[in-house]
Amino acid sequence: MANNWQVSRRTMLRGLGVSLALPWLESVQQTANAASPGGPPLRFLAVFQPNGVYPKEWDVSGVGRDFSLSTILEPLAPVKDDIVVVSQLDNVGTQGHVQMTGSFLTGSAMDGMTNAPSLDQMLARKVGGETQLPFVVLGTEPPRQGAAGNNPISFANTVSWHSASTRVNPEINPRVAFDRMFRSQTSPEARRRNLDRKSVVDLVLEDARSLKSQVSSLDRHKIDEYLASVRSVEERIDRTLNPPKKSWVPPTQPELTRPADGIPAERDKHLQLMIDLMVLAFQTDTTRVGTLMTAHGFSRQSFSFLDGVTSDHHGMSHHKNQDSAVAEYTTVSRWYIEMFSGMLQRMKSIDEGSGSLLDNTIVMYGSGMKDGNGHVRENLPIVLAGRGQGRLDTGRHIVCKEHTPLANLLLTLGQRMDLELDSMNGASTGTIEL
Repeated sequence: MANNWQVSRRTMLRGLGVSLALPWLESVQQTANAASPGGPPLRFLAVFQPNGVYPKEWDVSGVGRDFSLSTILEPLAPVKDDIVVVSQLDNVGTQGHVQMTGSFLTGSAMDGMTNAPSLDQMLARKVGGETQLPFVVLGTEPPRQGAAGNNPISFANTVSWHSASTRVNPEINPRVAFDRMFRSQTSPEARRRNLDRKSVVDLVLEDARSLKSQVSSLDRHKIDEYLASVRSVEERIDRTLNPPKKSWVPPTQPELTRPADGIPAERDKHLQLMIDLMVLAFQTDTTRVGTLMTAHGFSRQSFSFLDGVTSDHHGMSHHKNQDSAVAEYTTVSRWYIEMFSGMLQRMKSIDEGSGSLLDNTIVMYGSGMKDGNGHVRENLPIVLAGRGQGRLDTGRHIVCKEHTPLANLLLTLGQRMDLELDSMNGASTGTIEL
């Protein structure tokens, strides 16, 4: 690389009331960070899927590197070498969805409305001071009302707990999430800009043009690709919340209940937006700790957009081994994995110089229960992804000792992320060889 066109420590594109973090560029002498001196930072992402899976369609065959993906996990084939399937981990709690959701990142059984700090929040306290946002928690469903045993159902809307008594509610509005990441909300310029609803990309274009004149041709392409990605998210938010006029309008209209402002009506589009926002948050180093609730832990969402699916997700999870319900249940579980695989492939495509974004991340995907039929808490469906800058040996199926606590995995991941932990909320019995 020719040093005469390096731009020293340039990390932001700036515009009126806007600072947009740059992706990794070979021409820019990026600021070193404590996690990986001289290179990109290490990130952690937790992805939660509700209502479990049908075990026979999830469980993989083979151990170690000689394993075959199951029906549900088959969409992960393009990234098989970047994942670790972990079997024989058990959750705690016996009261169903709320407890099993709450313990997903704490490893600890909820006691009424009390839990314990979650792994993502522990990590945010360690590394959060280095980024604009200490953590990002995104979701797709608001809290629900009612109770399940001694636990409010509303508590199943998150797996992220700041403390034993304080849960972190996910942001489910894509535009609000985007603005928190990339827009100043308080300055006079920001208020004027919000009135005009100008694109973040448009506001930083002049600075981007100036920077592009100083960098390599490869980096010019990378800046264009990055800005196109940001603009794509903006445009999809706008289209979702303000759909264009149609060329044909049906002569009759059914009675409609207007959804909450700002929340996309289409299930697949909503989740894809939140996935894209999470990837952008990591790519721009807006945060290094993320948690994505693909849905509420007691989700009754409809998946009628999938062929052959007519039941709500919670309903089909109580399948009673009936073929039709099992087929729907498996279709939905596979769809979630398809979305997850797409996210991993996108992360793998983002070059950060020292590996890809996926190489520089530890991702934990799974559900708080194995099978919704009976609220089975043994042998949870768990997949890890990303090499974590060499902290994970991927491309394997790990079978733990039977009845290993989920807390052991959380403790292991915390230690791999440089947390000084000897125990995970008093619930772990040791670590796992990853």
